[in-house]
Amino acid sequence: MSEENKVQEPAPPKMPWEEKPVPPQPQDAREHPLVRELERAVPGAVVEAVEFAGQVSVVVGLEQLMAVLSALKGLGYKFLVDLTAVDWKDRPEGRFDVVYWLHRHADSARLRVKVRVADGVEVPTAVELWPTANWMEREVFDMFGIYFANHPNLERILTWEGFSGHPLRKDFPIEGVDTGAAVYPDIYPPGGGPVKPKGGA
Repeated sequence: MSEENKVQEPAPPKMPWEEKPVPPQPQDAREHPLVRELERAVPGAVVEAVEFAGQVSVVVGLEQLMAVLSALKGLGYKFLVDLTAVDWKDRPEGRFDVVYWLHRHADSARLRVKVRVADGVEVPTAVELWPTANWMEREVFDMFGIYFANHPNLERILTWEGFSGHPLRKDFPIEGVDTGAAVYPDIYPPGGGPVKPKGGA
């Protein structure tokens, strides 16, 4: 068969990952059913609502945080998936976001609640609503230095008492800090190693 008479095979369709990806764009979510449900429960609590990549996030004021969390627990969000923080070091309206990721088993709804707080401002503990918040808040305290008011045992959980700084803050040195433990293994000055057992060597 000559080259002229050859039947051209159709090009195979491109796979999704071969197409030029279109990054998702954040959308205003004020009218989203989950946000409207929260607004009915706690009127005026939502400062901002965004849907991004299929996830709905709301920002609420610190003074209404517990009312919002309590209302959401009553609305069936009985599973605290995660409680963490984000450091926006130079943001004037509050350095940190404290983030609560909630799940409702009845309809698999998920909602992310954020509250903006300045450095040194206490956030009320959520332990009475979700006991698992105990360790999550301790991790946020340890890594970011955010205090949770009325927490039953707010101690470091990943580093030791006396450790210098909070490793997930944006101004914490990327190379870490010299704990001194390698040089002075029997001394451990403040920030220099685990606390010695009481009465031990």
